[in-house]
Amino acid sequence: MDNGWDRSAQAWVDSMGERGDWAREHVLDPAMLDRVAAGRFERALDVGCGEGRFCRMLKATGVAVTGIDPTPKLLDAARQRDPSGDYRLGRAEQLGFEAASFDLVVSYLTLVDIVDFRTAIGEMSRVLKPGGALLIANLTGFTSARAEQGWVKDEEGRRLHFPVDRYLDEFPFWFEWEGIRIENWHRPLAAYMAALLESGLQLTFFAEPEPVSGEASRQAGFRRVPWFVVMEWRRPSAPASG
Repeated sequence: MDNGWDRSAQAWVDSMGERGDWAREHVLDPAMLDRVAAGRFERALDVGCGEGRFCRMLKATGVAVTGIDPTPKLLDAARQRDPSGDYRLGRAEQLGFEAASFDLVVSYLTLVDIVDFRTAIGEMSRVLKPGGALLIANLTGFTSARAEQGWVKDEEGRRLHFPVDRYLDEFPFWFEWEGIRIENWHRPLAAYMAALLESGLQLTFFAEPEPVSGEASRQAGFRRVPWFVVMEWRRPSAPASG
């Protein structure tokens, strides 16, 4: 199935660099790395690792990380930038690892790419060790509901409002910027929450992160609409015997 990633791979690599785009650098990276630092994790799986940028960030914190992605061109870029890294071809819906293999699983803006996200969440939960964490960064439903349209602007190009429509539906849409054209999925937050709860996970952290750095004008724009959600879900520890 063509979701645009093969054709967009090089444009994606060029746009990300080492620092990522503005939102990753100033909004999501700080929030995600704070949770990583708090967890003292040892072995991580980055599901949908792309060109491996966040894998490299995890390695820099001392976490041993394996990255998987279904796009060979992105994995090639990851291996070129990190020859000693562990990058494997794979899909979130069928993880090729034994149960309880990782104490951290990361889904960094990848759930919106996955058609069968319920199966993928079940798989991410399966490979978590008891007490391990599934750390998720995702688009909010407020933005994905009409992300293909974007801001409604006046005649002078000033942003008036960001529309929301069909929020309770689940549907794909094509998103295009900087030579990248990929298919994403909108779902209401409740759909993700239900799948995570049904996998037996427990919510331990939830945030709609704000920018913590970057130019003031860009920060103001990201505060007008809640673009992202960061969640940490834990697999309950095994009960004590006896």
